[in-house]
Amino acid sequence: MFGIVRPCTHRLNEGLKTEWMAHLCGLCLALRADHGQFARVATNYDGLIVSVLTEAQTERTAAARRTAGPCPLRAMRTAPVARGEGARLAAAVSLVLASAKVRDHVADRDGLLAHRPMAAAARRVALGWDRAGARAGRELGFDTAVLVDAVDRQTGIEALAGPGTPLLRITEPTETATAAAFAHTAVLAGKPQNTAPLAEAGRLFGRLAHLLDAVEDREADAASGAWNPLTATGTSLAEARRLADDALHGIRLALRDAEFVDDTLLHVLLAHELRQSVDRAFSTTTCSHQGYGGPAPHQGAGYGPYGTPNPYGGGPSGPGGPGGYPGGAYPGGPGGPGGAYPGGPGGPGGYPGGPGGHGGSGGGMPPGFGGPGGEPSRPKPRGFWAGCAAFTWLFCTCQICCAKEYEGPWSRKKREGCCRDCDCNPGSCDCCCPCDGC
Repeated sequence: MFGIVRPCTHRLNEGLKTEWMAHLCGLCLALRADHGQFARVATNYDGLIVSVLTEAQTERTAAARRTAGPCPLRAMRTAPVARGEGARLAAAVSLVLASAKVRDHVADRDGLLAHRPMAAAARRVALGWDRAGARAGRELGFDTAVLVDAVDRQTGIEALAGPGTPLLRITEPTETATAAAFAHTAVLAGKPQNTAPLAEAGRLFGRLAHLLDAVEDREADAASGAWNPLTATGTSLAEARRLADDALHGIRLALRDAEFVDDTLLHVLLAHELRQSVDRAFSTTTCSHQGYGGPAPHQGAGYGPYGTPNPYGGGPSGPGGPGGYPGGAYPGGPGGPGGAYPGGPGGPGGYPGGPGGHGGSGGGMPPGFGGPGGEPSRPKPRGFWAGCAAFTWLFCTCQICCAKEYEGPWSRKKREGCCRDCDCNPGSCDCCCPCDGC
């Protein structure tokens, strides 16, 4: 699983957790239905936002949900899942994005992909996903060529980049691709007036995705000698943070110009959780019991549409302005007055309702993996493979993040979930824009 918007489920109320899971599982099942079982590995947290965007612009009908069968990633429970054109568009976009990610790993010769046979196999998989995504996109009236073109241009832009190259020149292909995907949700929803603001929101979301990926990989790339946009262009973390904060501000302003039927979940993901993602990437937020540090001060710059820098054009006209906030922080956000979301490290991001996790029934592990009724008074440590299986269960049921107590996968010692003591208040809304849905 990959993506920058990975909400830890303790920050979502029961209704929003159910909705978020409905879109995540809907994306996974749409990939399986349209492209086969193996395509489900392309499921990602950011792709489901396309599904959420589409649904937020349309009236909810009974046909928008179906009940899916038991799944190990839902602790073998049934659940309502999203279906329809939004989920299918999310699947097509996710396939193309996953293909790009595979090609990127091949180009960087990461891990096993440094070997030619594995690299060749990965390229074939990526090509197949490109074709499958294009097929699904045509059925929905979406030309995925813009995504493929962006991926192809990215390589050439990176090859020419060097010290002093503007970072936004490198993020432009990603911005173009996500802008097209976001804008097409307005077409599917029959809301042409939303095309321009959603294209701008998508452009800035793509910028954030590229920036945060670069920030998170910076040290690992330096150690391995892999190419990193921050290192290649000589961009400081302070400048990257400024661009990220500007993009956050611009996304909020762009969404204010769009018309939604019910944007509650969308607002939480793109106004709150996206900020958590930025803070997590820059290591400026932790759970309350681990302490908290505010982000670097926000600085002004030359701004384009929606208060964000856009030296290369593109995007609709909209409210400009200096962007940023007095005092250098979002009101109520980290580093600003009245912050309500100190947040946590994000955790695995994924699956609520697992035994022992939030929304679960306590306990934690099935028989044979330890847990209530199945563990001796002094359990022996597990072997390597049994520990791997236990870790998979803990990760997929979100217990490592949110459980009050769980058993270590290898040591079998009692441990606490890393976010269980967070004191953030999911019911409050401290962002700068109107929050009727909070």
